[in-house]
Amino acid sequence: MRAILMAGGSGTRLRPLTCNLPKPMVPILNLPIAEHIINLLKHHQITEIVAALHYLPDALRDYFQDGKDFGIQITYYVEDEEPLGTAGCVKNTAELLSETFLVISGDSIADFDLTAAIIFHKQKKSKATLILNRVNNPLEFGVVITNDEQKIVRFLEKPSTSEIFSDTVNTGTYILEPEILEYLPENTESDFSRDLFPLLLKNGEPMYGYIAEGYWCDVGHLEAYREAQYDALKKKVKLNFPYVELAPGVWVGQNTHIENINNIQAPVLIGDNCRIGARVKIEAGTVIGDNVTIGADANLKRPIIWNGAIIGDEAQLCACIIACGARVGRRARVLEAAVIGSLSTVGEEAKISTGVRVWPSKKIESGATLNINLIWGHTVQRNLFGQRGVEGLANIDITPEFAVKLGSAYGSILKPGSEVSISRDERNVSRMVTRSLIAGLMSVGVGVQNLDATAIPIARTVIPIMGITGGIHVRAHPYRPDCILIEFIDGQGIKIPQAQEKKIEGAYFKEDMRRSQVQEIGDVAYPNQVVDAYCSAFEQLLQIDTIRNSRAKVVIDYVYAVSGAVLPQMLDKFGADVVVLNASLNKNFVSTLEREDLLNQLGRVVEAVKATFGVQVSANGEQLILVDELGMPIRGEMLTALMIDLMLTSHPRSSVVVPVHASSAVEQIARRHDAKVTRTKVNPTDLMEACLTNSNVVLGGSGETGFIFPQLHPGFDSMFCIAKLIEMLTIQERSLVSVRSELPCVIYQNLSIRCPWRVKGSLMRYLVDTHPTENLSLIDGVKIYQPYSDNWVLVLPDASEPIVNLYASSSDRYWVEESLKDYRQWVQAFILKEQEQYMAEI
Repeated sequence: MRAILMAGGSGTRLRPLTCNLPKPMVPILNLPIAEHIINLLKHHQITEIVAALHYLPDALRDYFQDGKDFGIQITYYVEDEEPLGTAGCVKNTAELLSETFLVISGDSIADFDLTAAIIFHKQKKSKATLILNRVNNPLEFGVVITNDEQKIVRFLEKPSTSEIFSDTVNTGTYILEPEILEYLPENTESDFSRDLFPLLLKNGEPMYGYIAEGYWCDVGHLEAYREAQYDALKKKVKLNFPYVELAPGVWVGQNTHIENINNIQAPVLIGDNCRIGARVKIEAGTVIGDNVTIGADANLKRPIIWNGAIIGDEAQLCACIIACGARVGRRARVLEAAVIGSLSTVGEEAKISTGVRVWPSKKIESGATLNINLIWGHTVQRNLFGQRGVEGLANIDITPEFAVKLGSAYGSILKPGSEVSISRDERNVSRMVTRSLIAGLMSVGVGVQNLDATAIPIARTVIPIMGITGGIHVRAHPYRPDCILIEFIDGQGIKIPQAQEKKIEGAYFKEDMRRSQVQEIGDVAYPNQVVDAYCSAFEQLLQIDTIRNSRAKVVIDYVYAVSGAVLPQMLDKFGADVVVLNASLNKNFVSTLEREDLLNQLGRVVEAVKATFGVQVSANGEQLILVDELGMPIRGEMLTALMIDLMLTSHPRSSVVVPVHASSAVEQIARRHDAKVTRTKVNPTDLMEACLTNSNVVLGGSGETGFIFPQLHPGFDSMFCIAKLIEMLTIQERSLVSVRSELPCVIYQNLSIRCPWRVKGSLMRYLVDTHPTENLSLIDGVKIYQPYSDNWVLVLPDASEPIVNLYASSSDRYWVEESLKDYRQWVQAFILKEQEQYMAEI
């Protein structure tokens, strides 16, 4: 059998270790990852190997050459141009693959029984067999679910936290029949997990998952790299390395001199030709490469030291990584999770703080303390984008320097001469960040349409009208007053796709930004009549005469937000009788407690002036809370049900879109009006995309996030919602009190449980395994239905916290309370059991 070794990865998340070295050549126990993989293949009698290369291909070719010294026959396929993806490059080697072949990732450590997997593949007569493994935290991997016959029925590439429905993941090792390559186009970028496997599943080709026992670690980031070393030392994985075990758990290479071996705590590995000075303390978990010199009285607490490094007297290294040829001076300290790149120098008595990364060939002066990553004088974060965009502490994480670089990274993935809009809320910190973003965009030749302080619904509406590439909106985070949220919007007005986010991250982390010549610097324009364009689109979707004749009186609390400058003129134009509260702009954030006080004030005013209803606008024009004519607030699930009832009364036999955790009142209301309900993930972006892509949708969203009217734009818009409410209440001759009294009686409750990140995947798999498939929905989390009713319980992992949320919905209060009680006990018992097992293992 022939194996394809996928060894083209650049290992961005392993930088600075991979600045001068491809990811498969990064050493584990002093041997490249690729060599450990080849040893595994040889152990299972696979000696014909094709190595697919792209990034720094000479490093691997120079090391293995023709493979004879390693007992294999190796040939090389190099992608000189843009990489074609995992499947695309294998397609280009199709002429070498006339029989069953194996594809294996070049950046993981494993000791699977490949022979057993191959036998399984042949017994099942499979066209594609994925070797699977169970992991504690499947967030960064492709999750796979199989049936009782181990046939693949579903998989999801790199799920979000709430999408985890199994802890069985794709290891990047496949056994394939050559005919499946016919599904792939020539010279076209394609991926096994994203493109080929879903196509095979769709076409009914036999695909199986072989759940392999043994060890597997995807060495995808620095923490995983360190853990793989420690696991290998503890013999959790079977690896070969050419050193003699001088004492139990102490492996030492040839021609190595150690002053006092009694100062070494097993397990430890020390390479060839090393010099370990007097009184050096080496703690368990330390890995030392070849040709390393350690000065006297040094203290090594689990560092990983590569070949040729020099460590000075009395230096202290703690769970860090020292790359090839680096020098650490006398009494210098390199703290936990820090990385010193190849050929860099840390001066005497210098301190490298926890988690700091130093790129290759840098020099830290004696006595200096380095608290930030040293690349070109800038800091680096691991990930930029969260669920809604880029977020962080105002003027701590999101600084002017950060914003300039982020703007340059975004502009660099666009064509020179492109135009984007910039908008913000009214806060001074948002003004600061937008100006920095503008500078970054201009520097790479991108023009800016500066909308200044503008409600986000207006920005979403005018971007498609202006015909520009996209936009950026900066505002205070809706739920965290000390944080800034930077949202990137595409040309249709919704969040940019994840692929574009990855491109921005790539440009940012690699500092791969273009620099425009002086005459190509981008321009800044301040477009006129932005609000008029929004109002024009707004008017076309309303029955203006109905609003004019409604005699409605509405009390609106603007909570000192920027939307207060926009909404009054629109409602005045429509002839509505409006009482305005708190319309002046306030550059400080309004706390949750202050907002509740304002809501109580709003209720009293509504009662006093005998208004039709009141509304509190928040989240820079996206969200709202209603107050009925009796002064009672309407929010959350009741607001969701009320808006859906009003919209479907006006538009029967249409569609609505709600998140998976919205109450079952939605379906009950939809049945009254012969309407369709589409459920989506809780993520607001999925709500927007579903409203845009599904047909006949008249409303999307929920009381928590706001409401979408896709005919206007695909974002949340409280301003249009207010006008639409006036129209619908007038036409239907109803009041909010009467609408609320007609809503289905549905009990809806939720609670949260602390749950470690590593347990979430196994918890979701446990729930899937212990409930009948026909009673489950896996849109987001695990939703368990009671047959022949609208009763359900949803177990939903939180996307950003070590928490699992439980939701229950039913017409029966007792059923809801008992179900939440039972599932809370089940989940807590499972978490406790997993924690005890984890503690026993360590």
